[in-house]
Amino acid sequence: MFKWLLLFAGAGLFYLWIKGKKQAKLDSENPIDLNKNKPKKVIDPEVMVQCQYCKLHLPESEALQHDSRFYCSKEHLQVLDSEGWIGNAHWCVSPNQDARPENISPDLAVIHHISLPPGEFKNQTSSHHIVHFFQNKLDPNGHPYFAEIANQKVSSHFLITRSGQLMQFVSTQNKAWHAGKSSFFGRDKCNDFSLGIELEGDGETPFEEVQYEALNNLIKKVAGAYPQLQFAGHSDIAPDRKTDPGKYFDWKKFQKETGISPDKLPFGLGS
Repeated sequence: MFKWLLLFAGAGLFYLWIKGKKQAKLDSENPIDLNKNKPKKVIDPEVMVQCQYCKLHLPESEALQHDSRFYCSKEHLQVLDSEGWIGNAHWCVSPNQDARPENISPDLAVIHHISLPPGEFKNQTSSHHIVHFFQNKLDPNGHPYFAEIANQKVSSHFLITRSGQLMQFVSTQNKAWHAGKSSFFGRDKCNDFSLGIELEGDGETPFEEVQYEALNNLIKKVAGAYPQLQFAGHSDIAPDRKTDPGKYFDWKKFQKETGISPDKLPFGLGS
């Protein structure tokens, strides 16, 4: 009897061993997908943005970003758009602007210099005061000179800082308040038909090379949009009141590096 029990036990163990081998083979041929019953991760759609220049929609990861704006290419980042703004400029919109007279496009670019407080750029970065001035946010208590000018309403289309940074305050399609009482060969009110370009400086200090480089790049962009542009200093259109851009602005260097025809510098290279 005992022999039969051993025989049955052995047969049972052998059966279980054979069954285990078969199951192992099945498992190896059909592995269990441990992730089968896990909830699938939801992939959020990529944020789409619009090119400021051409209005093309594209994924944010593929766009070039400057300030809070997006562009589809370097070319579109660096040009003057259809609304009169340059993409790679830092936009600081000024309230001191209005519409040009009907059917008038700019055909004059006026070069200025500005420094707030006067000459302070020699000691520390001070271009933010110019930005505040053009936006009517200048603190009259910040400096004695500020108290004299804080209530003036002034702007320019562009500012080039001592570090060569380009800032834009007014669309080229609109009128900035930069020229004041002025006349260009018998045409008064130069704001109506001009662009104002401010270089950070005081008239007693040579301008920086990076400022000339930024100015040259700017001129290429605006001259492409306004091919009839002529160029003058503030002192040329308001000689009784103004001296800027001053004796340290190198008109010959400006003409040579931009390739502007001397005919478009009506006051001469010794302006």
